[in-house]
Amino acid sequence: MAAWIFVRRAGLRAGLGLCCLVAGAAAWAQTPGQLPLLVGTGQNGVNFSVPIQTLLFFTALSFIPAVLLMMTGFTRIVIVLSLLRQALGTQSAPPNQVIVGLSLFLTLFVMGPTLDRIYEDAYQPYAQGTMPFDQALQKAEAPIRGFMVKQTRQSDFSLFAKLAKLPPDVTAQTAPLRVLVPAFVISELKSAFQIGFMIFIPFLVIDIVVASVLMSLGMMMLSPVLVALPFKLMLFVLADGWNLLIGSLAASFVT
Repeated sequence: MAAWIFVRRAGLRAGLGLCCLVAGAAAWAQTPGQLPLLVGTGQNGVNFSVPIQTLLFFTALSFIPAVLLMMTGFTRIVIVLSLLRQALGTQSAPPNQVIVGLSLFLTLFVMGPTLDRIYEDAYQPYAQGTMPFDQALQKAEAPIRGFMVKQTRQSDFSLFAKLAKLPPDVTAQTAPLRVLVPAFVISELKSAFQIGFMIFIPFLVIDIVVASVLMSLGMMMLSPVLVALPFKLMLFVLADGWNLLIGSLAASFVT
């Protein structure tokens, strides 16, 4: 009986404490605190409090880079470079930091014309105060949409359009981003694996030849991967592999 009274009192105290917190948060939310880049408005027209705005701001910061990277050529580039490292057989050369950094700079190079259009058509007028934010956002969306449409296969777009139950007259140019972006990502993955398949073929031939020679010599205890690695590196360097790969990868984007 004493235990039940103790639990009941603890529950009442917890409920009162929760009510006080909710009331304090509601009163705090009515303070006119604003952040320079994020101003939220509730249903009753009052501004969110500064802590709530800060929470929303940093939450958006964790998602915006991923969203932006998925809408550029970063996906294709980083997958191709990772597959190249696996084809060479090197475990950590080049390291992940180098692959990601090179992918980011190649993405900036490939997306250069698109970013220039966004800067000229959307950012400059908005920064000069001659264009409202909503119109600037629409102007910035047009170059990104044009880039994604050129890289998206019709079959991939048709798949997501069917899943989203869009009307038959909706095209990739007029489809919402929630349909165009996943179709673009699927097309990028497909293109990346096609390029990776072409990269694997010469290195796979070297692995097969080395393994066959070692087996014919009776050196079964010697790892074919270890013996084939210098030959693959030599082939890649003599063929100027980085020049060919980066040039072909940049040219694979239809602009």
